[in-house]
Amino acid sequence: MAKVRDQDALNYHQFPTPGKMELVPTKPVSTQRDLSLAYSPGVAYPCLEIAEDPETVYKYTSKGNLVGVITNGTAVLGLGDIGPLASKPVMEGKGVLFKKFAGIDCFDIEINCNDPYEFIRTVRALEPTFGGINLEDIKAPESFLIESELKASMKIPVMHDDQHGTAIISGAALLNALKLVDKKIDKIKLVVLGAGAAAIACTRFWLQLGVQRKNLVMVDKIGVLTAENVTPGDPRYDFITDRKVSTLAEAMVGADVFLGLSAGNLVTPAMLQSMAGTPIVFALANPTPEIDYDVAIASRPDLLLATGRSDRPNQVNNVLGFPYIFRGALDVRATAINEEMKMAATHALAALALEPVPDTVTKAYSDDNLSFGRAYLIPKPLDPRLITTVAPAVAKAAMASGVAKRHITDWDAYHLELLARVGIGQKLITRINGLARSAPKRVIFTEADNFKVLKAAQILKDEGLGYPILMGRSGIIRQMIAQNNLELEDCPILDPLQEADMAEAYGRILFEKRKRKGVTLAEAIRLMRDRTYFGAAMLEAGAGDVLISGLTRDYGQTITPALRLIGPEPGTSRVAGMYVINTKSGTYFFADTTVNVKPTAEELVEIIGLTARTVRFFGFEPRVAVLSYSNFGSSRGEDSERASRATAMAKERYPDLIIDGEMQANVALNTELLREHYPFSALAQQGANTLIFPDLNAGNIAYKLLQEMGGAEVIGPVLMGMRRPVHILQQGSSVREIVNMAAIGVVDAQVKHNPSLADRDMFAM
Repeated sequence: MAKVRDQDALNYHQFPTPGKMELVPTKPVSTQRDLSLAYSPGVAYPCLEIAEDPETVYKYTSKGNLVGVITNGTAVLGLGDIGPLASKPVMEGKGVLFKKFAGIDCFDIEINCNDPYEFIRTVRALEPTFGGINLEDIKAPESFLIESELKASMKIPVMHDDQHGTAIISGAALLNALKLVDKKIDKIKLVVLGAGAAAIACTRFWLQLGVQRKNLVMVDKIGVLTAENVTPGDPRYDFITDRKVSTLAEAMVGADVFLGLSAGNLVTPAMLQSMAGTPIVFALANPTPEIDYDVAIASRPDLLLATGRSDRPNQVNNVLGFPYIFRGALDVRATAINEEMKMAATHALAALALEPVPDTVTKAYSDDNLSFGRAYLIPKPLDPRLITTVAPAVAKAAMASGVAKRHITDWDAYHLELLARVGIGQKLITRINGLARSAPKRVIFTEADNFKVLKAAQILKDEGLGYPILMGRSGIIRQMIAQNNLELEDCPILDPLQEADMAEAYGRILFEKRKRKGVTLAEAIRLMRDRTYFGAAMLEAGAGDVLISGLTRDYGQTITPALRLIGPEPGTSRVAGMYVINTKSGTYFFADTTVNVKPTAEELVEIIGLTARTVRFFGFEPRVAVLSYSNFGSSRGEDSERASRATAMAKERYPDLIIDGEMQANVALNTELLREHYPFSALAQQGANTLIFPDLNAGNIAYKLLQEMGGAEVIGPVLMGMRRPVHILQQGSSVREIVNMAAIGVVDAQVKHNPSLADRDMFAM
């Protein structure tokens, strides 16, 4: 798990805009007519429709995809009762997870109210606003009353995730753990440590799964719960035992399963050793489990262990459940989240863990050995199959149990709808990072005396993506490391002005390459005072694996040393630049955006080949449009004819490539236009995802406009065709963009070190 520094977290939440969520209109509001439709007088028409038929609210508003994340801040994460205001960052974070994993929109609502009945009245009054209610971080026992009353009185799904999310996920892990140890759920002896909302909900759910009440012992701060210390009416009374045990240590003797939802370090190795053979231990206190993972494994090698931590196997994480449970419930307009729906989610999760793990997951977690077993009881949070597995199971259970107001009949279409909700572009960087982490490389940063570069280097190191080599003014680099409490002291720090021996050695490399190009030995050694030349020579000499440069320099000044010292890969006469553009509608690839000013038709063909290969490397099948101001000869001119010739030659050279042109950009992306006017086009069915621009001017302008005005996430530039991994930053790149480029460079280096990797779909979904 990457180290999180307090100032980094504060900066993340503050910049560039405070908070983690914003509202974005889904309809145009740019003309007087738009305003008249959006508000008065046009808005009256849907209002009247809804007044006549309340169900049409789902047709004319966003209610059907809107969840309220609601709290009073009385039991926030591991922070306790910090109040509603201080809980807001957590609630915003929950909204981010809903959106990222299930495409659900959220309003976070923090209510300044500790009276449970007043809280109930407030939430109940919000029912017209939301399609569902996610209660969050409300302390027990009030949380039981609040959820129960709201579920009974509201006609939309209501779930307190702290209770049921943990129950659903842990239940799936329990079912699979019992398969591995070959024990029957109705025979196991269970000890539960903790009696808060999550522990009680988990225990109730596990009883529904088949655990026998007579085999249960629950322990909290007062000791083992018995009729002597818990009175009727207390939620804990349902779990009292008549066994003659009074302490946790006594209860653990002979137990098959331990479930901890309490506090850290309350379980000892001796307790584990007293349990039955092949014990199952779920130590879910977070961030410190009831017993340390390594200590537990050392004390009982036959142990099956799960925790709440992301840096250990078998993480019981609520994000495996709540986004997809609400997704399924919303999609059938369920009036509740009932036991049948929760049980369906548990069995769907358990079954998914038994299936072969796709490459996208193994790469994201840098673990090629993921398969059902002791270290993989439940799916990983980044598994893209979760939405298409859990949401349909929940929706079907809602329909079967009679709480669904809408019935899905075409499940194949629903599958595609779910995929469209989250898209695949957002997972691209996750896959890149997973691959980089699997085999980190040495990354040369030539501008390490810039704070953004140092921060990026720190993240690269913290997340295990690569090994930074810091180049620049060494005194300033060390000063910045100390002043900002960075942990980079063990990274190599090189100042070309102070490395005379290295400069001479690298100068000789340049001289040998350029001696018949007018470069003398003295001139070559002098050029090594320039850190971009020094870094390129260092990469060429094998003293590093990836070169990252260009944050503070013009692109041309940065690429020239790399071209002189390294040059194109064998069989390639030129290099080209490509940007990855992640948008709401999908992922697109733009080329050439950085290198070739006005390529000839023959040069465009080579750029098309480089780009198609790189797009496939990222796990996408390229659908290439060669752009122009003309559509298939509609407007003749030198530039349109050049694009047309390039298209024809590319079709001949790359017969398996989906490509067409020349065409205008809007036509390339709009399948309705293509089908209506150009049904003969190879792009008519799906449109283009790879755009080849006629010249540098057009490509550069296009991606920068999208980045600044269109809200697109831009990754790049990816320099294609270099013999060694060289990647040049945009001037002013953000820390995140630097990290992304470095990770891409590491994966690039992996392939160049092992060319056989290029033959597989490195990023395939």
